Amino acid sequence: MKKTLLLATVALSLSGCSRELVENIYGVNYAPTNRFAKNLAPLPGQFTKDTAALDRLIHSFSGQVKQRWGDDNVLIASKRHYVKYTDGYQSRAHVDFDKGVVTIETVATTNPKQHLINAIATTLLTPADPAEVDLYSAQDFALSGSPFLLGQILDQDGKSIEWSWRAKRYAEYLVNNQLKKKQVRFQQAYYVDIPMVADHVSKRSYKYADIVREASRRYGIKEDLIYAIIKTESSFNPYAVSPANAYGLMQVVPKTAGADVFKLVKKQAGQPSPQYLFDPAKNIDTGTAYFYLLQNRYLKEVRNPLSLHYSMISAYNGGTGGVLSAFNRNRKRAMQDLNQLQPNQVYWALTNKHPKAEARRYLEKVTRYQKEFHNGKI
Repeated sequence: MKKTLLLATVALSLSGCSRELVENIYGVNYAPTNRFAKNLAPLPGQFTKDTAALDRLIHSFSGQVKQRWGDDNVLIASKRHYVKYTDGYQSRAHVDFDKGVVTIETVATTNPKQHLINAIATTLLTPADPAEVDLYSAQDFALSGSPFLLGQILDQDGKSIEWSWRAKRYAEYLVNNQLKKKQVRFQQAYYVDIPMVADHVSKRSYKYADIVREASRRYGIKEDLIYAIIKTESSFNPYAVSPANAYGLMQVVPKTAGADVFKLVKKQAGQPSPQYLFDPAKNIDTGTAYFYLLQNRYLKEVRNPLSLHYSMISAYNGGTGGVLSAFNRNRKRAMQDLNQLQPNQVYWALTNKHPKAEARRYLEKVTRYQKEFHNGKI
């Protein structure tokens, strides 16, 4: 998104973190400079419900896609899938972060191999800054700065791809040696599948080490927990966006977690725009600040530190109300019941009695990933 794209001071102490740091306010650029931001970015002080706006934008966008690719072959970017259309919707790139595979394809009818070469090179050189790329159009964008997939794909010589000449050479190699065909609607589509390196998740995570370290220090939240949340939410995909209207690495929802952070931590009116949340530094700062609110405000009555830890993770996905409902319908009684349990019993309740299946699985995933990061396995 061309130059496009969440965390009162709470009167509580942060371990190893000064009040001044918590009160630090970052400026927010609300000036939308592309179609995505214009449709979704709220004005200062406004709490707009932008879900409908996002739905309208995606509906219009998917209509363009259907014209080229058919009703049954529409791909749209999501939490763990980067999808970008180029070349007047004739070509597209799909990065599946779960499978570790990049698929680039074209339905161009004139000189399709050259269209595919161009699409491959563009994908390999797509910038790491989500502010530069509009996911909901087929607009061209500048191939500048560090590539999004740098180090995650190696060319035929086993080299990282950072420069135009290497990207073009690898694209030509793929088209000449690994070209595949399939039928899309009533036309021939040409495509290539590119495997990502085995440790592609680690390579993406390393990019954010300094940001995670600073957020951890500022808000008193463990680094391995921040990493585990990012991996669970987006697999370190800075372009992540979800139908729930969540954005960026930590999948922050502007009108809930984002608004709470702006009001209670930043002392700032309104809510963060998508433009703000696609900035990795601002996104990680906002998501971590929301954990600070969970720990020191919304769930501060949970007495056992490990029980609090489990409750915070569950609440990040399913809300504080969802956590309490796993113990009792009455919120006050629920907190009493929770505090009478041992941490392992709290974990069992949140992974078996939580009303949302997604939240039950979420706690299991995050705790597993946190242990892996803590042990240096990721």
